[in-house]
Amino acid sequence: MTENYQSIEANFRLKRNEFELDVDFKAPGKGVSAIFGQSGSGKTTLLRCIAGLENPDRGYFNLKGTCWHDDKQSWPVHRRPIAYVFQEASLFAHLNVRKNMEYGWQRITKDQRKIQIDEVVAWLGLETLLDRQPDQLSGGQRQRVAIARALLTSPQLLLMDEPLASLDTPGKAEILPYLESLYQTLDIPVLYVSHSPQEVQQLADYLILLDQGKVKAAGEINTLLTEPQLPLAHFEDAAAVLNACVVGHDKTFHLTSLAFNGGQVSVSYNALPIGHKARLRVCARDVSLALIPPQHISINNSFPVRVVSVNPDRDPSQMLVRCDVGGQSLLSRITRRSVQTLNISPDKIVYAQVKSVALMK
Repeated sequence: MTENYQSIEANFRLKRNEFELDVDFKAPGKGVSAIFGQSGSGKTTLLRCIAGLENPDRGYFNLKGTCWHDDKQSWPVHRRPIAYVFQEASLFAHLNVRKNMEYGWQRITKDQRKIQIDEVVAWLGLETLLDRQPDQLSGGQRQRVAIARALLTSPQLLLMDEPLASLDTPGKAEILPYLESLYQTLDIPVLYVSHSPQEVQQLADYLILLDQGKVKAAGEINTLLTEPQLPLAHFEDAAAVLNACVVGHDKTFHLTSLAFNGGQVSVSYNALPIGHKARLRVCARDVSLALIPPQHISINNSFPVRVVSVNPDRDPSQMLVRCDVGGQSLLSRITRRSVQTLNISPDKIVYAQVKSVALMK
């Protein structure tokens, strides 16, 4: 990590009844760092320690070289320049959307206002909602307003505690694209608590994996998503996240082409500019392997990869093959029989055939 990349440093120990939080990690000072783990792993407790809502038994917290908490001093909650978004939007029922947003705006002095109301309205697509009351909004719309209100306090750190957990599937689908765009726009580090692998794959740059109050692993998102020794690689919807660049459009077949070191794929047409940097989500179940370049098949996305490791999966009939393509990791879930028939082994060059690729802006 570079010095800028180490700008969030947390070390907390806290014991409450039978539960003990004992964490020590460093995370980037920009982008989205997901805190992932099962219920009861300590995710919310960790956020509350950072926010000053819990007083740990010992430890420290530093943001970009500024210490908020250590053995000598601890800033009270109101002094910590954070915004905290909870599972429930908790908007003021008697105020319309504009007034709810202005509540966050009015909490800070004029010289502290680094984020403007018009900016937040545009980022979160709230233009047509400003005069509505909270009871006239969908769950996804309410949460977007809650995020807008939090951002208008111009925080130095944004804490999000499972902000999509209370939403149904359509509500999550509605808000996720806004969050993707927002996080690419913000120059504010985000700590995002979730137990949803899909949210982590779609939104996070960095991952902190908690298990029973301890940090099991921390690192770049794709490194941890594709590590066979960690649980995320064995989930049903296990996936790799590849960094790619838009290189062309084929309007005849309604396709957009993206390239990365070692390969190129086509996805459904998206009017992103040539050169736009994007992320690709590739599920392990959608990647098959071949010994020779495939011909005369309907799968268009194929490229050579090097086998890194072959690992047992949760289903004893399946194997998880970790591959390298241009320095990035890719997962393939294939049958144990296929591994034996094709003699798949480390360092072997094979051809990945990718049935489906999701473009994440």
